[in-house]
Amino acid sequence: MDLEIAHFNLLNENAATTATEFTSPVKEEYKRKLAENLLHEVQSPKSPKILAFNRRPTSPLTGEIEQSLHEYAALNDINSSPSYRHISSTPERILDAPDLKDDYYLNLIDWSCQNILAVALGTNLYLWNAETGMTSRLMSTDDEDNYITSVAWARNGKDIAVGLKNAEVQLWDSDKKFQVRKMTGHSARVGSLAWNGQILTTGGRDSRIINHDVRAGDDRTSHLIGHRQEVCGLKWSPSGHHLASGGNDNLLHIWDGAAVSASLYSSTSRMQYLHRWNDHQAAVKALAWCPFKANLLASGGGTADCCIKFWNAQTGACVSSVDTHSQVCALQWSIHQKEILSSHGYSQNQLCVWKYPSMTKIAELKGHAARVLHLALSPDGTTVVSAAADETLRFWKIFCPPSYKKTSTKGDESGGFAHINIR
Repeated sequence: MDLEIAHFNLLNENAATTATEFTSPVKEEYKRKLAENLLHEVQSPKSPKILAFNRRPTSPLTGEIEQSLHEYAALNDINSSPSYRHISSTPERILDAPDLKDDYYLNLIDWSCQNILAVALGTNLYLWNAETGMTSRLMSTDDEDNYITSVAWARNGKDIAVGLKNAEVQLWDSDKKFQVRKMTGHSARVGSLAWNGQILTTGGRDSRIINHDVRAGDDRTSHLIGHRQEVCGLKWSPSGHHLASGGNDNLLHIWDGAAVSASLYSSTSRMQYLHRWNDHQAAVKALAWCPFKANLLASGGGTADCCIKFWNAQTGACVSSVDTHSQVCALQWSIHQKEILSSHGYSQNQLCVWKYPSMTKIAELKGHAARVLHLALSPDGTTVVSAAADETLRFWKIFCPPSYKKTSTKGDESGGFAHINIR
């Protein structure tokens, strides 16, 4: 097919040189141009081939070729999850939530393993059954000024802890609608709660963190000293090995879970943190432990910070950081994909889905008219509820189970969403 070689063979049938030994000038010029463009250098006619299948390179690739390979590997990581997965920009359901406090430092919703959503609206705590759609009121305070400041379900899906403005913490049996006990120790409102088995950890505006053993009749407690202002974020790791705490003092602490448990039964009721990080430039409320990578913690900063940071709780290293350009109010990992959801305040009041670890933004969901203060994940790990200062709850079908198959990219078949008053 090479006309030059064919012509050469016709003219040199009896010559000693064969066509396979002949090097076409056109090919040599092509190789030289290719080398200039790919390797940015000029090769002589006797230079080796650019691509060879007979042997591996004798030395590692360096320079621009190696950088290109790194970029290609990073691109593969970004696209490791199905890029065709459709995330609807329309919520499946909207619930009105009148009297939901517009306070960044509170934690007012939680979704139990029994598929019951707890929502604190002013002085009332409501339970919404996600299967039946029925709403019931669990409890109410007698004083209008003593509103609910935090809620957290125990892992059994039956007991729920309620923090109040008057510094009390109440434990309720949701089945019997009965107050089991009352816990004290704080001198100001209790805005954050976290469970680790039978240990309930509470954080208050008094900067104190108190651990309660709810099995003990005398309300056995221990104290964690480290914050200087209100403790607005508390999260136990799934393994119970670490406790993360964030505060309005811009500090983030990691505490040893074993030491916390031991301190409840020792003469020393106080202990020190394992790590203290002051990298955030605003309050640290949004905390989320990674479900697929042990010791990985995500944290989000307030208005003056706007960053999501990832930490290795074992080594104390900051793994990475991304600037979201908006106040980070809450974080929620997917239990099915390597993705994380963030909710934001000023100025977009949106939700963002990120691919981890590249932190490429997969989707941006809008609809709330005010900052999105809280997030909670359904038991099956597919639906997220967002609670915002616009006094609405919105349910988003964001994450998909591992057996997910591509479906139509149209909106949900109902053609809209249900708009209900939670009360």
